Amino acid sequence: MTTESASAPVGFIGLGNMGAPIARRLLEWPGGLTVCDVRPEVIEPFVAAGARAVAEPAQVAEHARIICVTVIDDAQVTEVLTGAAGILRTAAPGTVVAVHSTISDRTAQELAARCAEHQVEFVDAPVSGGAPGATQGRLAVMVGGSADAVDRIRAPFGCFADLIVHAGPVGAGTRMKLARNLLHFVSFTATTEAQRLAEAAGISLTALGKVVRHSDAVTGGPGAIMLRDTTAPIEPDDFWFPILGHVRDLGEKDLSLALELGDRLDVDLPLAQLAVARLAEGLGVAHPVLDKETS
Repeated sequence: MTTESASAPVGFIGLGNMGAPIARRLLEWPGGLTVCDVRPEVIEPFVAAGARAVAEPAQVAEHARIICVTVIDDAQVTEVLTGAAGILRTAAPGTVVAVHSTISDRTAQELAARCAEHQVEFVDAPVSGGAPGATQGRLAVMVGGSADAVDRIRAPFGCFADLIVHAGPVGAGTRMKLARNLLHFVSFTATTEAQRLAEAAGISLTALGKVVRHSDAVTGGPGAIMLRDTTAPIEPDDFWFPILGHVRDLGEKDLSLALELGDRLDVDLPLAQLAVARLAEGLGVAHPVLDKETS
């Protein structure tokens, strides 16, 4: 990290549910903070805390050399960068634009090309951890971009994140975020299925929630099995084979018991059916008998 990047002025565009708590962490950044949002009422607390406020993204670029963008969607991100009052109208060469919004990886690549025409670095930098993570300074940031750009943003990003991962070139941060959120929302859907089963069985849903949060805090939840660097089948003499084989055996047993309970209570459990069918292969420890039947 250079001395320049350690004190570069930072700009922040978009002070919504995620943007505001991230930007609040940047109020302590020694290079100063410039903020921009279409709603004057959300800007006022930042001005009171010492930030500079401007009306347009182009004005942010007049003051900042690292600019964070947290708006709603691809169209808004594109407008903020390339519109008539956009960042690229005034951004100095060498400026880094970091987009925290979850957009298409193709949009990220297209915008990076537009930025390169102005000698501006673009990184897609979606975050994970929600508003509580931002408030606590404990976000995870998945960054797609050049190594130089990632090095320049590490210090200011450290104000709001305690994990910064360089996922690869532009677009890779977004692809990592999409994979992460696939797990997130499929898990939420599985949660609704588990709640239906528990409710039909006369189990307190709030008590079940306490158990889930408690045990996931200890075991790490789904992330506990995300330790290998490949999804390829595991050889029997591999270190991971007995470990994930044990996970497979426990999972198939418990899923089968849950499906049997669901049958008795007339509760449809489609995700559980899919899980029991695909768990072994997904873990890389498919049953030999199943291999023969499908070959």
